[in-house]
Amino acid sequence: MNNFVDYIPIITTVFSIFFAKEIITHYKKRKTKYLLWWAIGVVTFGLGTLAESYHALFGWNIYNLKYWYIVGALLGGFPLAQGSVYLLMDKRFANITTIIFVGLILIASYYVIQTPISIPENYDYKLTGAIFEWEWVRLFSPIINIYSFVFLVGGALYSAVKYYGMNAKKVYFKGNIYIALGGLLPGIGGTFTRMGYVEVLFVTELIGLIFIYIGYRIIKTENYS
Repeated sequence: MNNFVDYIPIITTVFSIFFAKEIITHYKKRKTKYLLWWAIGVVTFGLGTLAESYHALFGWNIYNLKYWYIVGALLGGFPLAQGSVYLLMDKRFANITTIIFVGLILIASYYVIQTPISIPENYDYKLTGAIFEWEWVRLFSPIINIYSFVFLVGGALYSAVKYYGMNAKKVYFKGNIYIALGGLLPGIGGTFTRMGYVEVLFVTELIGLIFIYIGYRIIKTENYS
């Protein structure tokens, strides 16, 4: 029987829909690439927690497991990170890294779909890529996730440091700190998932998305004030 924590992804999914509608509307007004990638990131976030919600409500399913791994472990924070790349870095660098990592994600997704499954006798039917028979498939996610961590969390911290001490820009400092914390938390949850504690991920996803939303709102409010 599932406990309350298993149903937290349902709350996260509903919140991600609300967040996505707001940021997509913002993108339609501004038409900037960083907002486009952030919008994709919030949608991707919701798609991942949707898979977790399905698992809580309807139980284990091999197709849902692979879908969850693709949108969660592979895509994960990449779109949000790429939004920060387009915001902070040279456009040429942003375009090149987009081609490289989107290509890598597509290749990795193909092999996740193709990998056979090996279910051990003591398997508890939690969401995990540990049952992939092609174990090397799981080596793609650390590469993508390290890149995402560097530019989502590192980019937010860079912006925060940049605006620290500037009275007129204090709001950007505060907003980017929230975004950095929000980007860090799901990564921590992902580490616990690799150790078999996927419930930690459910909690950190919700808190992380709330932090990212707070940071986004702080910066957005300043831009429209």
